[in-house]
Amino acid sequence: MAGSPDHLAPGLPRRPIVVALGLAVVATLLVVAIVALTRPQTGSANIEKGRPAPEIAGTTLEGEPFNLADLRGRPVVVNFWGPTCVPCRTEFPLLKQKLEEHAADDLVVVGILMADPPELARQFIADEGATWATVDDPSGAIKDAYRVVARPQSYFIDRDGILRSIQIGEVRDADFERQFDLIKGTS
Repeated sequence: MAGSPDHLAPGLPRRPIVVALGLAVVATLLVVAIVALTRPQTGSANIEKGRPAPEIAGTTLEGEPFNLADLRGRPVVVNFWGPTCVPCRTEFPLLKQKLEEHAADDLVVVGILMADPPELARQFIADEGATWATVDDPSGAIKDAYRVVARPQSYFIDRDGILRSIQIGEVRDADFERQFDLIKGTS
């Protein structure tokens, strides 16, 4: 019957659920906004293609001081990686090959160890016969400055220290060559 209270019963339980879901969405948005507004600001807001690459200063896995600014005048690939990252392990031989192929262009590869212990990285580097510096980033400050979202992630920086390209995920041969063309300049 259309006039009986029984026809309203099926719709009633939905109203509290809809209200509860709405309140949950509003509460979630409020928490996200509070976290975003109270989060400490870092230099990461300045990373952008066509602008100077953020500074990298730290210590290599060999205990040597490192400063990205010392590489000005050379094309640089900064690679955020870790030995427990499968795509990182897969792309490692390619980086080694490209460093050799582009030696005449004065290419430099710099590793930034992210989220893995230095001992494990040292062993992997030794096993692979890699020769480039890897900077440890235990605090995550370099990762934050570069806005790294995942490993591996690579940044192609030209001879003037200008960021020209960002590769999120594993670099393949064609990816590397396309992006290297943006940074190689003249040797």
